[in-house]
Amino acid sequence: MSKARQLADNGAATPNRNLVINGAMNVAQRATSVTGIGASDGYFTIDRFKIDVDAASAGRLTMTQTADGPSGFANCLKLDCTTADTSIAAGERLILRIPLEGQNLQRMKKGTSDAEQVTISFYVKGNASATYSLSLYDNDNGRTISQTFAVTTAWNRIELTFAGDTTGALGDDNNASLLLDFFLHAGSTYTSGSLGTSWASNNNATRAVGISSFFDATSRTFFMTGLQMEIGSSATPFEHKTFGQDLEECSRYYSREEADTGASYKRYATGSWSSSTGFEVLVPLSTPMRTTPTLETTGTAANYAVYSANSIDASTGLAITNDSDAGTNNRAVAVAVTTSGGGVAGEGGTLLNNNNTAGFIALNAEL
Repeated sequence: MSKARQLADNGAATPNRNLVINGAMNVAQRATSVTGIGASDGYFTIDRFKIDVDAASAGRLTMTQTADGPSGFANCLKLDCTTADTSIAAGERLILRIPLEGQNLQRMKKGTSDAEQVTISFYVKGNASATYSLSLYDNDNGRTISQTFAVTTAWNRIELTFAGDTTGALGDDNNASLLLDFFLHAGSTYTSGSLGTSWASNNNATRAVGISSFFDATSRTFFMTGLQMEIGSSATPFEHKTFGQDLEECSRYYSREEADTGASYKRYATGSWSSSTGFEVLVPLSTPMRTTPTLETTGTAANYAVYSANSIDASTGLAITNDSDAGTNNRAVAVAVTTSGGGVAGEGGTLLNNNNTAGFIALNAEL
């Protein structure tokens, strides 16, 4: 049998088989490194990979997109423990979470008699041997299944196959129906039972049994790349996509425009004055967003301005206008800019940075 036929037979030639977005860790629109993580949940660096914590923990970490992947992977996610926490309260947790939309998961046939197995594969390593867990959480029906995996000091590909679940269909919508939760640190709330290796109604005590603690020492590190989730009982070679494909898929959830070259007057979008103090622009979208986004800026309105008629009028505020359809089907989002005056209704202009290099415009429609 030819190699091409073998690849086709085991599913490796099937496009779009990876249900995880940005599994090669190539896109990091917010930042490539953030320190002091651990006091609150959020997306900090690599797109689609969320940190979920319990604020009671004293543990802190740095999250980085770094060029230290195994062969075939230019990038990986790296977590560095910077503040240890060896006194673990019951409710503490550190989860690396990947939320998935229900409408992208219908091929799992969950909640039917034909429910499919799924195999999740990924590359990991650390500073020392450790054990962590991957827990799938059905967010629509409150059901979970978990498995542990081992980390060593060398890159290894982990392959975990999870049974199909004949109970609880996933919603065919844009909500977070399934959470891939990598437990890296957990208190007794999540570790006091027996590991739940079969689908069942959620019992937190069964989700992270037997794991190590990422926060046990400041020498602790955790690396990951090549995350893939696919239908079937075995892992196929990782489905690499172009950077443009990864970026477009990530931009459904988060899209950021900034001055990559440090331009003091970075231009974002053109628009027109509705009054002497009101200016509206349409910010173009590379792809429609998951839902109506929220606007993210530096938080200082004066970092932005409107340029028109050869003059600059500093902003006093920016906000997405009342457009209930923005992001769901549209290819642009309307942003209203207010100033202290100087505009002429009907004249055109441009929204730009106001003599600063820190400005950015971001649209957030994350799960």
